[in-house]
Amino acid sequence: MSKLSEPWLYLLPTLIFIFLLVLVPLVTGISYAFYDFDLISGTKEFVGLDQFVRILSEDDIFTMSLVNTLFWTSTSLFFQFTLGLGLALILNSGFTGIKLIQPVLFVPWAVPSFLIGLMWVWMFNPVTGPLPYLFEWLGLMDSPENILSDPDHAMWGPIVANVWFGIPFFTIMLLAALRSIPNTIYEAANIDGVSGFAAFRYITLPLILPTIVITLLIRAIWIANFAEIIIVMTNGGPANSTQIVATYIYDTAYQKMDFGYASVISIALLSMLMVYGFILGRIRQKMTTYV
Repeated sequence: MSKLSEPWLYLLPTLIFIFLLVLVPLVTGISYAFYDFDLISGTKEFVGLDQFVRILSEDDIFTMSLVNTLFWTSTSLFFQFTLGLGLALILNSGFTGIKLIQPVLFVPWAVPSFLIGLMWVWMFNPVTGPLPYLFEWLGLMDSPENILSDPDHAMWGPIVANVWFGIPFFTIMLLAALRSIPNTIYEAANIDGVSGFAAFRYITLPLILPTIVITLLIRAIWIANFAEIIIVMTNGGPANSTQIVATYIYDTAYQKMDFGYASVISIALLSMLMVYGFILGRIRQKMTTYV
């Protein structure tokens, strides 16, 4: 065995695994986009690019779901990161009782997404939950109502649930980055009169910036594909006001049984996420070079 072929022998099991469990299903799923399936009769008809033309020119629901996806992803990401960073800074300060509080803060990350959606449905229901009465007390509502039934505000329900679920992710990642910064840097800065917000701005933030960038970008892809909470809480309604691309794929495939068109929507989402992933790689590469 030559030295050139030996590394490929060690990589062979991994390559076979990737081929069978990643590439084969991917290619099969893409091929479905060129067929119109009739699951009742068990037949399929080749339609070529007709379904791609449909998604680009005729499908208003896809356009709405795309806009909803951008709002869902950006809003959830902003609050998850902001609150997660705040908690990480508090935990890193080492206050008394941190060992008791820290495990509680990470509980949402351990709860199944189905239960999270169900719990927040109860919270937003005026019959079973306190939130509608809280909104009325704050003057946000004239009377206690379920915002999940209001097309103008329904998206905020899943967003709140998703933020509650995602805060521990940023807390864990950013807390690890904060604790990797040597205390000697802060001690030297304190001697030079740099402390408080100035130390955070000029020392802490630049040192944890690579972690911030990669967690923001990875989490954005994660949220864009995260359909479970929306399916449980609103199922894309009312009037498609909470329909994102991921839930639209589920609805098209398993409610309308249109697997061919669901594959077209999946390809559209995959293409957008691949572009986003390319941008992620480029930014990460520049950050590594900078550091």
